[in-house]
Amino acid sequence: MPLQTLSSEDGYELWLRYRLMDDPILLTDYRSALQRLVMRVDSATLEAARDELMLALPQLLGQAASLGGEAGPGALFCGRLDQSPPAFAALAADADLDDEGFLLLKTDEQGAVLLARRDIGVLYGVFHLLRLLQTHQPLDSLNVTAAPRTRLRMLNHWDNIDRTIERGYAGFSLWDWHKLPHYVDPRCRDYARANASLGINAASLTNVNASALILQETYLHKLAAIADVFRPYGIRIFLTARFNAPMTLGGLTTADPLNPQVAAWWRRKVDEIYTILPDFGGFVVKANSEGEPGPHDYGRSHADGANMLADALAAHGGLVHWRAFVYDPNVPQDRVMQANSQLAPLDGQFRSNVLLQVKNGPLDYQPREPFHSLFGAMPKTVLTMEFQITQEYLGCATHLAYLAPLFKEVLDADTYCQGEGSTVARIVDGSLDGHRLSGMAGVSNIGTDRNWCGHPFAAANWYAFGRLAWDHTLSAEQIADEWLRMTFSNQPAFLEKALDIMMQSREAVVEYMMPLGLHHLFEADHHYGPGPWVDAARVGRADWSSVYYHQADSEGIGFDRTRTGSSAVSLYHSPYRELLENVETCPENLLLWFHHVRWDRRMKSGRTLWDELCFMYNRGVERVRQMQTDWDSLADPIDLARFEQVRALLRVQEREARWWRDACLLYFQSFSGKPIPAAYEQPEHTLEYYRGIRHYYVPGIRERRFG
Repeated sequence: MPLQTLSSEDGYELWLRYRLMDDPILLTDYRSALQRLVMRVDSATLEAARDELMLALPQLLGQAASLGGEAGPGALFCGRLDQSPPAFAALAADADLDDEGFLLLKTDEQGAVLLARRDIGVLYGVFHLLRLLQTHQPLDSLNVTAAPRTRLRMLNHWDNIDRTIERGYAGFSLWDWHKLPHYVDPRCRDYARANASLGINAASLTNVNASALILQETYLHKLAAIADVFRPYGIRIFLTARFNAPMTLGGLTTADPLNPQVAAWWRRKVDEIYTILPDFGGFVVKANSEGEPGPHDYGRSHADGANMLADALAAHGGLVHWRAFVYDPNVPQDRVMQANSQLAPLDGQFRSNVLLQVKNGPLDYQPREPFHSLFGAMPKTVLTMEFQITQEYLGCATHLAYLAPLFKEVLDADTYCQGEGSTVARIVDGSLDGHRLSGMAGVSNIGTDRNWCGHPFAAANWYAFGRLAWDHTLSAEQIADEWLRMTFSNQPAFLEKALDIMMQSREAVVEYMMPLGLHHLFEADHHYGPGPWVDAARVGRADWSSVYYHQADSEGIGFDRTRTGSSAVSLYHSPYRELLENVETCPENLLLWFHHVRWDRRMKSGRTLWDELCFMYNRGVERVRQMQTDWDSLADPIDLARFEQVRALLRVQEREARWWRDACLLYFQSFSGKPIPAAYEQPEHTLEYYRGIRHYYVPGIRERRFG
């Protein structure tokens, strides 16, 4: 490797990478407009806004803005409305700002103006201004009134107290509990900066498979030290609450939510938390799912459990994010229907400070799923979106998979629950059902790796989540274009090919892993690599196995969820329900999710289902090869270290795409009895070879004992 890699970039700056604008016309215009910074700093948040400008502007413009003076031509005024000159009152009145919004504009008389009602709006506006400079937007782009579409925009960290991260592929946890509260890693501040630049305003710091230890006083003081760093950036801390904590920490003999002693214990614990963490956000709860304790252990409902915690938090303004990822291995019902069965009958029974946190799909973060049928089924309950940013089912951190197209596919889906236009996004932002609260959560992909997220492109998914949580009307392509410009280069030749790589990457993963609506074909435990042969005997229960979902036999393949099968289609509203029910009209990218289809059925392409599967698996591999070719042509515009890392990981991805293709096609061939067409690459090894592959230690899972 050439020695120049020693000075190459390592990705630490993320999208907050401030480099001199290389457009001479724009550079001249912005230098003229931003000669002075007029700002009265009277809070830690405004200090953070000022510091970001003083860091960024000299690097972006090649000149530092002077501090002080009066607003006017050549100056940027930043401040709250109560700090602004009287002449700005009319500007603010027209903007109709909310508590987190901002107004950013340029006029001939007043110069550049950034106004907000609250300090946090000023900070968000500063980051928006810097984004415009980083992406080479003209000065007339300084005419923006912006506010978030969802109220709670949260990262969910699945970090354990021992600093391992469940489903984390980028190193260990940022939270160094051993050294806290006396030493706070400086990365915590840069983490907060990055989140604030996207408008993310909440972080749940611990695993949903929770340890009750985090609620001990010792750990609460450690959390307070982190909160002190987060607070200027508008980020409130949430914690996961283990439902049986009154037993494990409090010495009670029960965690029954209707037991007065249990409720009293939680009230005391919440009061203690707020004494130490006065701006504590609340709890994220996983209950009665995958063996976690919960209210069903006592014959109580999810509403009983959530409301008990909500009552303890209400006096402090705290919230409960109750996760809807619930299913029971002892219930024979199709797993994708169980959340509806358990939760939809409770609509209207949850307290006003309870948010039901629903995964984007009804199974478990698959590369493609239909939208969760709870969206549109509970109009009296605040439903928030839960996306997975970390790539548990999309190649971990070795595969390039840009997830904004997945996020948008779900948000833009029409539920038809109140007629056409009842999109998932309108449910999530509260506008469809008139909810004051709203939110979006993303399961974090952040760790101690120098570039934060493992793969150099994985940070794009953190970025995309934050941008869509702020404004779900943005397109996946616009977000990718922003991220590429801020992270790598504004050069058109680079952007064209890199954007194409990103925009096709998720579909490539779907095709070489699970095309046509196939799902959950993963190897057991670690979900890294194919395991279509995994059965209940291997994992101990049917709904954790692959054969439960693909149901391949000599006749065909796919899960019948029509009225002749599990009837999961009945959970969707008309006319979408009828479209899914009919094998002729069901979208082919979800066909095998909803139908058991004959191997010889003719697809829209004219190919049989078997030949279509072969075509799709091979096209996925070819997409990755095209990504390799395109990336190899981009060596000049970017630094060598990041170029070579992406290049190496694309080689890994191409090899593993072939692994997925060959293993799945050979396995399904054992049912179809049909040849893989000679026009395609033939499998390199036998089915027995692929079935024998074992990965013993994969990041993101607890160590297993192997006999």
